[in-house]
Formats: sequence, C-alpha cells, structure tokens
Amino acid sequence: MPNAVRIHSFPLSGHSHRVVLFAGLAGINHEVINVDLGGGAHKSEDYLAKNPAGQVPMIEDGDTVVSDSNAILVYLARKYAPSYIPNDPVGEAEVQKFLTLAAGELAFGPAAARLINVFKAPLDKGFAHETAAKVLGRLDAHLEGRDWLVGDAPTIADVAIYSYTAHAPEGDVSLDPYPKVRQLLTNIEALDGFVPMQSTPVGLNAENAA
Repeated sequence: MPNAVRIHSFPLSGHSHRVVLFAGLAGINHEVINVDLGGGAHKSEDYLAKNPAGQVPMIEDGDTVVSDSNAILVYLARKYAPSYIPNDPVGEAEVQKFLTLAAGELAFGPAAARLINVFKAPLDKGFAHETAAKVLGRLDAHLEGRDWLVGDAPTIADVAIYSYTAHAPEGDVSLDPYPKVRQLLTNIEALDGFVPMQSTPVGLNAENAA
C-alpha cells in the first residue's frame, strides 16, 4: 500500500474539510493532521518552509507538497481519482467554473456570513448575505434537472462547493429557498466515504477559522 497522503487540516475550516471530504469519497489512503492554529503552528518555520502562505489545508504526498484547497482537489483527482475530473475540455472547463465560484462568491457570501456570525469577523454582513443569495440562487437554477453540478456523476466541483454551502445556516443564511441545492447536499452526503464537517462553536478567533 502506498504511503498515506498527509492532510494538514483544521476541523472548523471549510477549505480543509473539502480536501478531507474528497479523500474520503475517493478512497484515498490519507492521514489527517490537525494544525494548532491557535498556537501558531501554521506560522512556524517548518510549516512556512513547506507552505509560505501559512494556511491550511496543505498536503504532503511523498515529496510533493500542494497547498490551496482547490489546487489540492485537482491534484488528488488527477493522481488518484480521475473519475472526479472530466478529461474533455468542455467538462473540465465547467468544473473549473465551480472551483472559481467556490474561491470567489461562495467565499464572499456563505463562508463570510459564517465568519461574521460565529467568529465575529469584521466583515460586511449585508454584502455577505446579498452575495450568498445571488450565488445560491444561481446554483439552484443551474441544478434544475440535474443531480450533480457537472455531468451525470459527482466531480470535484460538487466537493468544492459542499462544505461552506452545507454550513451556510451557521451564518444565518437559510437554505430553505434553494431546494435543488439542498438536494445536491443530500446527494453528496449519500456517497460512500462521506465525511461530515464539524459544526462551529461560537467565540473562536476568526483569523484562525477560514
């Protein structure tokens, strides 16, 4: 058996969770290493030597180090689970659109609202909720007649949007108006190897919880 992929993670980070979730869904041999963000482990000399951004997640796969959650998803899919990323240009472009959405509107909407509500982050709540409504509405419309975001099977696009969407209610963003989005979450949760994300207690340091 190959050596386990080491996932440097934080339990309350949606970016970290999407990597742990994908490793579970894809059946990738892995080890989760929870980084002590509160203690500054992500700013240590050793950690910064591997990941100068000083953030989670990061993976080590043998001598290969990859940071940024979406980049990690692409790497892991290409190497270990090619069924999760289309090999045709159109399908791959569609997946990339949702990775960009996860890094943009989803981060500035539902994820930011969560940071504001439970981590007291100094962000614009009105903007976060407005952005959340727009992005969730678009996702819901896109999912009309679909089980998955791209094609007829789950891809890393679905994985990328899962964590912060599923935990949007922690930011007082209701998913009730978006039945197709809720169904997608249910579809993902029904997959073999699904790993839930820990719910967030109130009162943590926002800087360490992204």
